Amino acid sequence: MTIPTPMLAFDSIRELETDLQMPLYAKRDIALVRGEGSYLFDSEGKRYLDAMSNYGVAALGHADPVFMAAMADQLSRLTTCHQSFYNDARAAALAAIRQIAPDGLTRYFTSNSGAEAIEAGLKFAMMATGRHNVVALRRGYHGRTLGALSATFDPKYRKPFEPLPIPVTHVTFNDYEALAEQVNEETAAIILEPVQGEAGIFPADDDYLRAVRELATANGALLIADEVQTGFRTGAPFAITHAGISPDILCTAKAIGNGFPVGVTMVTEAISEKTVGGAHGTTFGGNPLAMRAVVTTLQAFQDRNLYARSAELGDRLISSVEALESPKIRQVRGRGFMIGVEMKERITPTLRALQESGVLALPASPVVFRLLPPLVWEEEQVNEFIGTLAKVLA
Repeated sequence: MTIPTPMLAFDSIRELETDLQMPLYAKRDIALVRGEGSYLFDSEGKRYLDAMSNYGVAALGHADPVFMAAMADQLSRLTTCHQSFYNDARAAALAAIRQIAPDGLTRYFTSNSGAEAIEAGLKFAMMATGRHNVVALRRGYHGRTLGALSATFDPKYRKPFEPLPIPVTHVTFNDYEALAEQVNEETAAIILEPVQGEAGIFPADDDYLRAVRELATANGALLIADEVQTGFRTGAPFAITHAGISPDILCTAKAIGNGFPVGVTMVTEAISEKTVGGAHGTTFGGNPLAMRAVVTTLQAFQDRNLYARSAELGDRLISSVEALESPKIRQVRGRGFMIGVEMKERITPTLRALQESGVLALPASPVVFRLLPPLVWEEEQVNEFIGTLAKVLA
């Protein structure tokens, strides 16, 4: 039997995936095979401006030379090491995480994905409080494993699997009174995204976040910040800190490993003290290769001033889309390099036209397309995107 090599023609790629992969994804009719900086290339050699970074993970773009060199070095050293042993790459990653963690979050659990980070956060909250009820927000998205799915709002994800294992009440986003009615002495945690991503890029008001923080504390509940998508994109390591508060638990993934599978759950010392050894774990989480990815990525964010760049160019991107004054656009919203463009019509034709014109963007809802560019975008890429969008909308 001959094993196919990765370098295949498009028709062969499409045939193999269609015949062998479970039909869980709506496929675009191109095969991406290579990346360089802020650009992706398909199997036919066509170049695309990357405005999606694979749902926010490729923060340093593609084939970053510093990142590649670090990963190659780690590949030659050690790639797997269970967390029952100490490891140098893991120790360095934990120290790097400590430098960016919000105040009070001093203990860290490393896993492989955003959903795993959320699962861990929910379990830690239940263990620390002795409670099991959770309050989440309408339109919120927290993942599709069964625990994370309990907190996710959209019925299209939830219905086939109900009843779900965690009792969760969903209330209106940015509505403090609705939240206050549901939080009580039986609530283990309030979980929220500081900017709702999958819903269409809806930022929470800073005053609302501060009130939620006080509400959780007053009721002995914990505040879980889901920063799986918002992390590192809004001009600071974490979006919730713009409101001047810290959560009790923070979950992040995506950009922290520059596309390498990494999840991180941060908790306070008090929560850590109440967790029992063996209550949670992972075989692959915290492996040296993933931890080297974290160290290299966080160092690059700092060395290249990418937090400030994402804030500055994100503002420029929002104002430039608004300046197009297209009758097709209803609203532009977001923070930093996390932007939603709400249209007055369904977005599929616009996404297709952008792709045909060499730009890849994401859906966020039937009428909102989403921009999650690599943080290494510069003025050139902003201008290229705006020029292409102007032509598509015209």
